[in-house]
Amino acid sequence: MPSSRPRAHAAMSTEAFELLFDDSRRRRFAELADVRTPMHLPDLTAPGLDELLADVEVLITSWGAPRFDAALLDRMPRLRAVLHAAGSIRHHVSEEFWERGIRITTAADANAVPVAEFTLAMILLAGKRVLPHVRAPRIGAADWNDNLLELSIGNLDRTVGLVGFSRIGRRVAELLRPFAGLRVLVADPFADPGEVAALGAELVPLERMLPQANVLSLHAPALPSTHRMISVRELAALPDAATVINTARGSLLDHDALADECRTGRIDAVLDVTDPEPLPADSPLFRLPNVTITPHRAGSLGTETRRLADSALDELAAYASGAPLLHPMDAVSLVRSA
Repeated sequence: MPSSRPRAHAAMSTEAFELLFDDSRRRRFAELADVRTPMHLPDLTAPGLDELLADVEVLITSWGAPRFDAALLDRMPRLRAVLHAAGSIRHHVSEEFWERGIRITTAADANAVPVAEFTLAMILLAGKRVLPHVRAPRIGAADWNDNLLELSIGNLDRTVGLVGFSRIGRRVAELLRPFAGLRVLVADPFADPGEVAALGAELVPLERMLPQANVLSLHAPALPSTHRMISVRELAALPDAATVINTARGSLLDHDALADECRTGRIDAVLDVTDPEPLPADSPLFRLPNVTITPHRAGSLGTETRRLADSALDELAAYASGAPLLHPMDAVSLVRSA
């Protein structure tokens, strides 16, 4: 059973700590935990930390946190929980971490909020085919109304295909509910049909979704089974004037196949993630006016990052009170997680 105010520190880069923890959040941290000076430890391998690390029970981590391997864990024999104020924990845990029974949480639910909002915006802009005009604006009075009669444009009687019913996929489906003109399909072999239907969407196989998807939005995790899951065959199955949106992981999408398909002008693309990231300067995707590339802008930025700190502090409050953690992760769930 944890103590009422566990010994705790923040372990992340200085930039992350200053961004996530303003004065009010630092005060809440100090109220919930027994935080010795310094509150923030930017480098757990730095000399002179042995005494602090020997007594620490809880760490709040984020970007710039280390991998918890055996050597580091040996210096923290009392560590019982890591509360991650960011999304993926994949690069921070090790076999030794799981073997020692240390609990870990993620703020992925909090990070899903801005990603879903960004995706919704891109879906609506894709329906109006706005972004290609931003990339290559037309000039001249005759061009202003040249697409009024194009039935490939608009957000009425359109189908949005969500590949993956992840945290973000669920939120996107929920955000799309007020838009009665948009039909939502979900492709995910692990999704529950009832949960999908409760959000006004329909669960279908990917093969059935593709020919219907005016917008194809990717929300699957990066796993060996999802590597290049959208490639030549899948892109060819999309209807004319479709838009592919990727705010998940760049490895889900075959970029060479995408470039070939977009080069014809048949489909558009919006890429907030790429593989590699960033793309090489000579990537043909940069030169295509119907491909919009944003530098990983969908996730938590600026003020939005404070949600991540709040999520970790809520976990700390639960831990300190002996209540169940809110968003725990384990080795099994990590297998299907981003």
